[in-house]
Parts: sequence; C-alpha cells; structure tokens
Amino acid sequence: MIDVETPALLLYRDVMEQNLKRMAARAKNLGVSLRPHIKTHKCLQLGRRQLEHGARGITVSTLSEAQSFARGGFTDLTWAFPLDPSHVPHVQRIAQDGVTLRVMLDDLDTAKALAGSGLHVWLKVDCGYHRAGVDPSSRYGLEVARELGSERGLTFDGVLSHSGHAYHSKNKDEAAQIAEQERQVMAWFAELLRKDGLPIRAVSVGSTPAMAAVKDLTGVTEARPGNYIFYDRSMVLIGCCEWRDVAVSVLATVVSHQPGASHFVIDAGALSLSKDLGPTHLGLETAFGAVKDHPELTVASVSQEHGVIRAAAPAAIEGKFKVGQQVEIVPNHSCLTEAHFDEYVVIEGGRVMDRWHIERGR
Repeated sequence: MIDVETPALLLYRDVMEQNLKRMAARAKNLGVSLRPHIKTHKCLQLGRRQLEHGARGITVSTLSEAQSFARGGFTDLTWAFPLDPSHVPHVQRIAQDGVTLRVMLDDLDTAKALAGSGLHVWLKVDCGYHRAGVDPSSRYGLEVARELGSERGLTFDGVLSHSGHAYHSKNKDEAAQIAEQERQVMAWFAELLRKDGLPIRAVSVGSTPAMAAVKDLTGVTEARPGNYIFYDRSMVLIGCCEWRDVAVSVLATVVSHQPGASHFVIDAGALSLSKDLGPTHLGLETAFGAVKDHPELTVASVSQEHGVIRAAAPAAIEGKFKVGQQVEIVPNHSCLTEAHFDEYVVIEGGRVMDRWHIERGR
C-alpha cells in the first residue's frame, strides 16, 4: 500500500534511468545525436536527466512546453509541430537570451513569411506517415526547400520527419522496416537538396518504435524518440519493450465492488487514463490499460472519473479487490496519461522519494 491520495501517477525512477541509459547507448552506437521529445513527460527534472545522458537538445509539442523549458534553463529546442505565421511573435519572444527555438513547416507561403524572422527552420518531410510534411518526390517539396535554402533572414537547419506509422506496426521487424524506409527517404532527399546547392545541416528522424528497432541510420544526424523514457502497454504489445521496462503507472483505489459482480470500480477514469484504445490493429480485446500483476483482469471501460475493471467471471474476484484496496494501471499511452496529472509521485526502493511537477500548461 502506497500512502498517497489516488488517483496518482507513479514514476519508478530505477526503471526510467535504465530506459535513458539504453536509448543513449543505442543512439551512440547508431552514430546519431538524441533530441528527445519531452511531450512524453513535460518535466524539467526528467529533461535534465536526458541532457545528462548526452541529449543534444529537446523536442517540444507546444509553445507552452517551449516556454516552460526555456525558463528552466534549456537552450536548444525544436518545436515539432507545423508552424503557421500567427505564432511567429510568440516563438520570437521565447527565442531570446541565448535560447534557440527551432520551428518546422511544410508550407511555401509560411516559408516566405519567415524571411527576416531570424528563426531556425526545419522542413517537415512526409516519410510515409501521410499526416503532414512535403512529398519529397514532388516539385512543391523542392520549392519549399529552395525558399528556405535561400536563407533570407533565417537559418535552414535541414529536413525533419516523424515515422508515426511505426506505432501501427505489429512487431519489431515491421517497425524496423518502417525505420529503414524513413532513413532511405530522408537520406535520399537530403542528398538531392545538397546537389541542388542547398545547405542541409541536419537530418532528423523520430519515433520510439522506429528507434528501438532500426538497424542503420546512415545519412541521419539526430533522432527524436520520446515515449522510450516511460514506455506503456501499447509499446509492450507491439514488441518495442518488455513489461519490466514500463516506468509509469496510475495508482487507483477500488471504490465499488458489489457481491456477485464480475467487475469492480476504481477512481481512475478517462481523466486519468485517457481514452486511448491502444494498438487496436492487433485485434486484441478492447482495454484502456492493463492491471499490473493481474493479467486475468481487463480495464474494460472508462467514464470521466470511473474505471471499470472486469474479470471473466464473478468467482475470479469474489472476496478480492475490496473497497479501499489499491491497484496499479499500466496506461495504453503514457504521453496522454501524464498530461492529465500535475505531478509524478517518484518511487525509489519501494517508497515515495519525491514529487516532480508536470509542466502541462496550454
């Protein structure tokens, strides 16, 4: 029994440290620098640990994150979200006093609008995810690159991609294939632009499943995985990691268990666990997380504050999981789960050793 009010977000520090060490070593062996995506944790202490493990800088998903981390002493940031010109003044306010805030875009008019802005800019490239980014084989992609490459009052950092479709792989071999496709596309496009006379200083790729599986990153200079610091149920199920590698869980309390019922209710619902369904492409039973150390149970449904844990039959839980008992839920998606909490309850040696603030402003 952990003496904290629930629901609470637990962080197992020893597991997290092992995850950081392994990814840092992997990046070194592959010959790339790490620019981890801090949207997974949104925590200054954790970002500093990543820098201490050799990260070159960090990646953020919102300007709120950028502002909080810049104030916290981080000086090299990439905002990995398509820029529109209305946000330029805010970016420029953050990018002062020794802070470099790199932005990314895939739009020609936006590229032209940044002339004279003084910003560092990435060109977002579609490597197969088909969410955002220029088609590297298109004339339009070359036009945007040439506009940025003319460097009219801005710095063209290079090309950037996100292999988000690696999260939809079924195993590590599929993730490795996606990672190799991303590498080939980005290395080819970077060389094409260099032959066109454009300054391509860096080639940035990213996603935890791809980075965990990739075998070669020739032509790439940096990687931006984020989820690896914690992992989650989804990463386990697609073969990205083992259950023992998951560094966070949601501590919840049983609040209702009626006699003869095949379910009980906990105080962790959608606003603790999120409504991410996990890797549905695997054809598994729908679940909103896993009950730690109880594979026979399913997080069957969530409403705003209620979570329903179901067993195969009433007999399986009769006399167990009484009101007041605690359970731990391994989330489907750690990035979304931590965004619902204000702090981590840091566990070390089986006891609470600290509480770390989560920078989840909007």
